[in-house]
Amino acid sequence: MRLRLMILSLLLLSLPVQPALARKGEKAPQAAEICTTCVHADLNFLASDELHGRGSGTRDEHLAALYAASLFQSFGLEPAGNVPSEGGGYIQRAPLPNPFPKGLEAHLKRNGFDQNQRTDTWNALALLRGTDSGAAPEPVKEVILLTAHLDHLGLGNPVNGDSIYNGADDDASGTTAVLELARALSHGPRPKRSILFVLFGSEELGGYGNQYFLEHSPVPLTQIVTNLEFEMIGRPDPALHTKTLWLTGYERSNLGPMLAQHGAAISADPHPKEQFFQRSDNFALAKKGIVAQTVSSYGLHTDYHQPSDEISRIDFDFLTHSIGSMINPVLWLANADWHPEWNAGGKP
Repeated sequence: MRLRLMILSLLLLSLPVQPALARKGEKAPQAAEICTTCVHADLNFLASDELHGRGSGTRDEHLAALYAASLFQSFGLEPAGNVPSEGGGYIQRAPLPNPFPKGLEAHLKRNGFDQNQRTDTWNALALLRGTDSGAAPEPVKEVILLTAHLDHLGLGNPVNGDSIYNGADDDASGTTAVLELARALSHGPRPKRSILFVLFGSEELGGYGNQYFLEHSPVPLTQIVTNLEFEMIGRPDPALHTKTLWLTGYERSNLGPMLAQHGAAISADPHPKEQFFQRSDNFALAKKGIVAQTVSSYGLHTDYHQPSDEISRIDFDFLTHSIGSMINPVLWLANADWHPEWNAGGKP
């Protein structure tokens, strides 16, 4: 009952805020703005103890996916999942391997929440149809793909008495970014290109959610112009002098420099030795030829994959500003004729 009331209150809180009517002589507010209160509501729910760390393929990951699905539906976006009876059609249910590969099963058993009994994972998907496409169910044309991953490590070995690996930065922050970009963009003018919002399950198990998506995409992969993954943007990176974001594999394509030219406060990844380009959902799409890179600000903090990655560590001012700073660059990309390309030797 407590969890049900919590979900209901958060959904009511996160309903779109209608712009106030302008007084005579005043300019009406823009529709495509970030809802600061909603950023707090999303992350407070996703990283709460009640979701037990959103373990990959668990009931708690499923609840997170259903929460995202209900928000997508409230924004008026088209369902893009394959389970019409679940989450209003905004859910993709993906089977996990049976049996699990050796090594992975042992990892699950070490980490506690009957996690070795998992059978499915869940993606949440929604489509903002562009003006270059007809009305549903007509096929869409060019698509911008915005993604993050829903899951974290769930319940695990206690550290200082805490066994909940909340994953506030990893990756409730990125999930919040995709949800709030969906809210803002759905209440502005429709862009020319369609925008597909996808939240992957089971990234932490090895990317099973993105693998299923690539095999069952609601749009042809050839129609995806580019993919921006949002991963760990809940705190500024001290390696950067200004509180900005960075893009993995910045030098691999012309996407990052072009987004920066159109207002994105992003720079090259200051941690190239960590090979972050290969360590998020974007990499699976990049291997399919899609120019796919990850927006992040992870500063190698010691709370990574620890129970201490909690809401109290999130810099909400930075998170809200970071999400808002991506609206206009994404809108430019969705309204342009320009196509990003791999630089020589950049395609994996």
